Amino acid sequence: MHIEDGILSPAAWGSWYAVTVAFMIPGIRQIKKKVQENLSYKPFLAMTGVGVFIISCMHLPVPVTGSCSHPCGTPLAAIIVGPLATAVISAIVLFFQAIFLGHGGITTIGANTFSMGICGGISGWLSWKLLRRLKCPLWLAAGVAGFVGDLVTYLVSAFELALSLHGNVPLVKQWMIFFMGYGPTQLPLAIAEAVFTAAVLQIMVNRRPDLLPGIKFRQKSNPEVKPNVIGN
Repeated sequence: MHIEDGILSPAAWGSWYAVTVAFMIPGIRQIKKKVQENLSYKPFLAMTGVGVFIISCMHLPVPVTGSCSHPCGTPLAAIIVGPLATAVISAIVLFFQAIFLGHGGITTIGANTFSMGICGGISGWLSWKLLRRLKCPLWLAAGVAGFVGDLVTYLVSAFELALSLHGNVPLVKQWMIFFMGYGPTQLPLAIAEAVFTAAVLQIMVNRRPDLLPGIKFRQKSNPEVKPNVIGN
């Protein structure tokens, strides 16, 4: 979904930048507030950003002009550090990938952040919250969050491309054409991301529950583990 430079018109990529900034401003404020409350939040957030960077570097070619297919990592990030903070670290990740790896582009950071960091993160986070409210097991809620967030990322990316490139073709038709171009590679990746998200979150809950105070789960009493305010 890393849309490259030169694909979107200046009006299009400028608009996506504006929309993305509207989410990043409260995200930056939230990060500053949490860092003031607990200094350990900053390295934890940085570690999460590194995870998103590595996961989203695994690119696969797709028959979609100026784009690619890959897992995202943002649904998991949104669960453990919050959706607004995830928008901020996604923009940073996409910037470094564009500069050092040639993935995506500088002009399209806004569009790519909106699809992966904002829509992918928020949709995964909302899925997680809904399923946990319905008393679903932690692994199931996390898995569905990873799956939904991954696919929503590519639905939005396909929409961004269709909005700029549909020409005389009906918008919805071109949108589905782009999305089906992602389908053969993205569906198995979404399943893999579901398994990965469920596994990582379950391991964190089992081994470092103090890092996730915002997540409710059954925990064996352990007086040696002290709460650490990092969760969303």
